[in-house]
Amino acid sequence: MPNCRFNDQVLPIVVGKTLFEHADTNPAIRVPSSCNRVGTCHECIVQVHEGIEALTPRTDSEQFLSGNYRLACQAKVIRDDMEINVSTLKRKPKILTASEVLDVPLDPLTRRSGDRVVRGNNDIDAFDGEVLGLAIDVGTTTVVAQLVDLTNGKRKLTAAFENPQIFGGSNVLHRINYANDDPDHELQRVLIGHLNGELRRMGKRRHIYEAVVTGNPTMRDLFFGLDVHSIGVKPFKSITEHEMLRGERTGTWLNASPRDLGLFMNGRGLVYGAPLIACHVGADTAAGVLATRLFERERPSMLVDMGTNTEVVVGNKHRLIAASCPAGPAFEGSGLRCGMPGLEGAVESFRLEDGNPVYSVIGDVTPRGICGSGVVDILAELTRNGIVDTVGRFVDGRTEFVIDREQNIAVDRQDLSQLAQAKAANYAGQQILLRTFGIDWDDLEFLFFSGGFANYLNVPNAQAIGLIPPIDPAKVMKVGNTALEGAAQMLINKGLRERIEQVVLTIEHIELEREPDFFDMYVEGCLLEPMGRLKG
Repeated sequence: MPNCRFNDQVLPIVVGKTLFEHADTNPAIRVPSSCNRVGTCHECIVQVHEGIEALTPRTDSEQFLSGNYRLACQAKVIRDDMEINVSTLKRKPKILTASEVLDVPLDPLTRRSGDRVVRGNNDIDAFDGEVLGLAIDVGTTTVVAQLVDLTNGKRKLTAAFENPQIFGGSNVLHRINYANDDPDHELQRVLIGHLNGELRRMGKRRHIYEAVVTGNPTMRDLFFGLDVHSIGVKPFKSITEHEMLRGERTGTWLNASPRDLGLFMNGRGLVYGAPLIACHVGADTAAGVLATRLFERERPSMLVDMGTNTEVVVGNKHRLIAASCPAGPAFEGSGLRCGMPGLEGAVESFRLEDGNPVYSVIGDVTPRGICGSGVVDILAELTRNGIVDTVGRFVDGRTEFVIDREQNIAVDRQDLSQLAQAKAANYAGQQILLRTFGIDWDDLEFLFFSGGFANYLNVPNAQAIGLIPPIDPAKVMKVGNTALEGAAQMLINKGLRERIEQVVLTIEHIELEREPDFFDMYVEGCLLEPMGRLKG
């Protein structure tokens, strides 16, 4: 008898019941909702991996969805003769929430003053036990939010979840295209709704007086409900950057009321959008520059935040240069035959022992696919053992390499090609910025490797395929979620917020595609071999 597999929990199929009602039968399955299941909050989006034919057609409430996405409260089961495989968009990935925490002077914009809570010189509320801030890193793939105690600077509760906007596409250009046809701001509504669910569980609404939001320009602007059309067309700038260049504002940072955003925090609070650097280099990178103090260093270092898009910043206190590498989401698992985000069931590390695959899986469960750190290991091991050549072809003429035959998990020639191209964009971006600054990779004091993908990466394997420079591994500093840490620092010290607002105005932005030899360097970067020294 076929079953309904919901978030990997096996449930009996009951014709006539909604997917939400199926989830109700198992307390391990939590489906978000705030509208009493009438289809208006749009928070209960699920992805139907198998058996979509066994469900009723989309209702009017679901017309904003496409592909295999449905609302759990609207989709009823009408057949029990096939397997149904469903997952929520709030699966818990292995998201990096930790970061290198710096001890910064306590000087928040919102603070306790006796028995009052004040912001600047304005009295806003009576003190009632806590004054909290919320640091938010809105990534294309994942979202992390952390409570910060503004009376002592301590980081407290952290929530992390898969970005529910995935129904609008796996990368920023897809999200922009969706938003252009999205008069009801569904992408913003779903994101805020899911974040509010986490905040309700924290139970701290009345005490959260301030939030700092980071993210790439598209993610940040979608959070604030801004039109993102201009980010998707040349010259690829946020409307806030266009307004600044026209002299209509002094910077790209934002301030908004939580009531206007519908954010579940104190209604007298303030929501601050951290400044952008330029084009696709956004507030998350600015927060990373702050967290690593690149702008205070004497010797040059490089910050690499590798994810769905990769941002690179090279420099020191005298000069900073930044670029966004058009790598695509391959290293986040998207577009690969067996690729998946860093969720339970993903192969996260891999090696060959006597020619046999040996791997570890997130959650120590049956493997379901391969995430970014796993595919880097696979590329390195296959080239190291002569199974794949440096141009990404199987040497013996095979069409795939099997990781787990029973689960049908493998990488094929098309996967190798996509990964080589994603790696090439990262390669070209790093090399061009080093050249523009006038140094080679061995002149770097540190390579700050930021983000969740970086944290779980095997550095020697990443160096072996040319994903990062072959510098002394002791110089490679895995600094965690610098976007989140930078946001927390902006909450703790208002002077740091003002400082990064000024620093971003001095950062030189390089458009990689306009470099005369970008394509040549990109082709060179497709080779699965260590990064070479700069020529000339």
